[in-house]
Amino acid sequence: MKHIPKKRFGQNFLNDPDIIRALVEAIRPMSDDLMVEIGPGLGALTQPLIKTLNHLHAVELDRDIIEWMNGHYPAGKITIHNIDALKFDFASLGERIRVVGNLPYNISTPILFHLLDNVDHIVDMHFMLQKEVVERMVAEPSTPEYGRLSVMLQYRLQMVYLLTVPPDAFDPPPKVESAFVRAVPFDVLPHPAKDEKVLSRVVTAAFAQRRKTLRNTLKGILDDAGFAALGIDPQLRAENLGVAEFVAIANHVA
Repeated sequence: MKHIPKKRFGQNFLNDPDIIRALVEAIRPMSDDLMVEIGPGLGALTQPLIKTLNHLHAVELDRDIIEWMNGHYPAGKITIHNIDALKFDFASLGERIRVVGNLPYNISTPILFHLLDNVDHIVDMHFMLQKEVVERMVAEPSTPEYGRLSVMLQYRLQMVYLLTVPPDAFDPPPKVESAFVRAVPFDVLPHPAKDEKVLSRVVTAAFAQRRKTLRNTLKGILDDAGFAALGIDPQLRAENLGVAEFVAIANHVA
């Protein structure tokens, strides 16, 4: 029986063999990898991955897909976790986890932040996402795409834009282009924050009103004396600061 994609789960199933081959080559799975796939769907990545892997973990919410998977994969090759990825404890799988997935567009950003909570256990992550989201993930300062997501991900991760994927590579085709991205946690943070919650608060406040200056957006957090001590022009906007400058502000505040 053919599975009908469900809008509430944001299901768009990858079915282009050339794209799938390129993704697997980018992931470079090794037999003994501890790998977890988020949203395996109808197996576009799952099938080639389990050919190489000794075992694969899969996080899938849709019970119909799980029933389909149980009929297509040997039980010893895959463990299916029937849970929302936003609630799954990735660290429970062990150390040195590799994460892959075609993330639903409607919850992709929350999943990325959830994975940051488990980043000490993660070796790398490879994701298919809406192209616009990937552009924000890898964006440089002083560009329109650069924002809170860019800063908070780049604080912990090295980001690499791998390839663009057209809508017709999926069934049903989404209304937007997609892109494949690699994220690798830093072994040592280049700009460590004293308190990451303070960093998050500073970055969120700074980007809350993008067109306003830092003097306005960080009012009540950093005064003119603080800007002077850090050598940061308060007339700049949030998009003009790099990760290092945001960490410097957070550490000054903390």
